[in-house]
Amino acid sequence: MLEEAEKWLRLRSSAAADRPMSRLLAAKRAAGAAGSVSVVLPALNEEPTVGAIVETIRRDLMEEVPLVDELLVLDSGSTDRTAEAAAAAGAKVVHRDEILPRLPALPGKGEVLWRSLFAAHGEIICFVDADLREFDSRFVSGILGPLLLEQEVQMVKAMYDRPLEHGTGSGAGQGGRVTELVARPLLNLHWPELAGVVQPLGGEYAARRSLLEQLRFPVGYGVEIGLLVDTLRLAGLDALAQVDVGVRRHRHQDGQALGRMAAAIYRTAQARLDGSAPVRARITQFERGPEGGFDPCDHPVDTVERPPLVTVPEYAAARAARRASAAGRAA
Repeated sequence: MLEEAEKWLRLRSSAAADRPMSRLLAAKRAAGAAGSVSVVLPALNEEPTVGAIVETIRRDLMEEVPLVDELLVLDSGSTDRTAEAAAAAGAKVVHRDEILPRLPALPGKGEVLWRSLFAAHGEIICFVDADLREFDSRFVSGILGPLLLEQEVQMVKAMYDRPLEHGTGSGAGQGGRVTELVARPLLNLHWPELAGVVQPLGGEYAARRSLLEQLRFPVGYGVEIGLLVDTLRLAGLDALAQVDVGVRRHRHQDGQALGRMAAAIYRTAQARLDGSAPVRARITQFERGPEGGFDPCDHPVDTVERPPLVTVPEYAAARAARRASAAGRAA
């Protein structure tokens, strides 16, 4: 298994600069409808950063060159001006609760990603987190490259340096604490074929709709490791690739938030190892009380996973309608 991972690392790892824009555009034109691209930003209270990300993608990849066809921000219940900032910068903003209203929405990033596939129209879906700073459009164009140029590739993860910043200082390469303490050990021990994935939990990745619609989506923070492992199972290691896009700067969470994230990731992995439910779907954390001692605080661990979209009647109907419309235009 280690040899397989090392071979994959050599053959399926590249840099954004390896594929010039002219090649991407030519491949996109040749692909026709199969090369249509939707970029989706899941967002919850990201007013300070979402506008700049949207503006960069729109300017670089929609106006200067026609690489991206659709730019969506999926608002999952923001209480700030995230939606207004995204719309002003040029994105189409869709609220999570407007999609599939018969099914009450659950909190969590994976829930938003799953629902976004109802709203997005592209055959290639590119996800980008909305809290990135100093954003570069290579995060999008880089991970689209293998999908446009290599038909066997189904999902592409971004890889990058992820500094852990404290005030004016920076710990180069020390970000991604949950990746190093939880996700990477899980993958190396149980799915060693995936040992070469540099950023398994990264929120910047692109995939073919034909793959995503067959996968289960954990509703919470387990979504990235769940999609990665399930892609390996469904499509094989050669369906995965990764592209170096530089440096990722974003807001870091505190230790307790990371602990809750780690619990969701562990639960998602456990479900894929033996299919069992957790004995206790909660995590107890502690804070020092005002009068001394430590006060326990319980938090739920996400256990719900949304089913493959191909099994959802509304999704199948919408896909059929879009295909019929496209066939009519072609005729």
